[in-house]
Amino acid sequence: MEKFDVVIIGAGPSGTVSAALLRQQGLSVLLLEKQHFPRFVIGESLLSYAMDILEQAGLADAVRAEPTFQFKNGAAFSWGERYAYFDFNQKFTSGPGTTLQVRRAIFDKILADEVMKKGAVVRYGHSVEAVDNHNDNVILTVNTDQSEHYQVEARFVLDASGYGRVLPRLFNLDIPSNLPMRIAHFTHIEDNISDPTYDRNKILITTHPEHRDIWLWLIPFSDNRCSIGVVGLPEKLTGESESVLKQFALDSPVLKRLLVNAKWETDFPYLNIKGYSANVKSLHGKNFALLGNATEFLDPVFSSGVTIALHSARLAAPLIVRQLQGETVDWQQEFSDPLMVGVNAFRTYVNGWYEGSFQDVVYAKNANPEIRAMISSILAGYAWDTSNPYVAKSDSRLKALAEICGIARITD
Repeated sequence: MEKFDVVIIGAGPSGTVSAALLRQQGLSVLLLEKQHFPRFVIGESLLSYAMDILEQAGLADAVRAEPTFQFKNGAAFSWGERYAYFDFNQKFTSGPGTTLQVRRAIFDKILADEVMKKGAVVRYGHSVEAVDNHNDNVILTVNTDQSEHYQVEARFVLDASGYGRVLPRLFNLDIPSNLPMRIAHFTHIEDNISDPTYDRNKILITTHPEHRDIWLWLIPFSDNRCSIGVVGLPEKLTGESESVLKQFALDSPVLKRLLVNAKWETDFPYLNIKGYSANVKSLHGKNFALLGNATEFLDPVFSSGVTIALHSARLAAPLIVRQLQGETVDWQQEFSDPLMVGVNAFRTYVNGWYEGSFQDVVYAKNANPEIRAMISSILAGYAWDTSNPYVAKSDSRLKALAEICGIARITD
């Protein structure tokens, strides 16, 4: 039986970043990926904080070298004819202020290729069917897409399987999310945007002019293509993905103007994903921990998924090293609790977005520059900076701020 220090289930961003950090400490690492790369995954707009983690893992230079990735320095918002934006360089928290919009098929493949160069073993078409952690080490039963079966032994296992959620399924850790079930319809188009007012260096998040709980994303790439999607409750977004997406996109005055010359029929299919929010009973157990979307996935509205995934990898890697060196690690206090600081902060603003309170803040006129810098930090991914009052006391701070902005909007 093969033996590795760490086996990682899934070769997405949290898996590969974990592998890179663990290889820096000399541990043997095996990544088991069910699919073959390149493959499409949703989640194309990175946050600035993600670049700090990629730098630490030694992966940032390879990502920056990809020509199809689009430079990103902030987030823009539209609602009817209203327009607002946040420059991630103008933020409360120190750290990178710029990042990239990426095609995930290319992005994930770059990361996987780089960790193989660093000595990690990556196997595609290998899925984990059973995990036994009753003894000192963990035994994983693996099936390949060539109908082969084998077992591998690990001192520790990380689940970075994303929506596959392998360990939550095998260990009965799944619990329902407390967020409403929503659906996203999306595709890639040739945008052909020539409007001089359009800022290609920012993701554009658009609130539907009539239904404030429906929003659209426009994520540009550097090659005249963009990712576009609409998100809302399933009962409001019924029908074929293509017709639903076009209808709601063209309802927005800003998107209708920007996409006047767009080519909607490309080699990319129209897709949808429903009921994507998830939660678990625990983020860790005996000789295992959950990373990224295998832990808790909130919502795509602020592109927090990849950043949460990378931060979970940053937290877990040094704890694994310490544990394998014989130290006692308190995974609840050193991993779960710190990770949930940022997840809960993002949750506040996700809930506030759909309730309308955070939208009032985003679209407020003449906002306080210091407060905007604090909000900009969170939108840039720095949701673990507890020196930021809008992280440490996110619920009460947002409520108070939203009341002021809501009154201003109504009397405007």
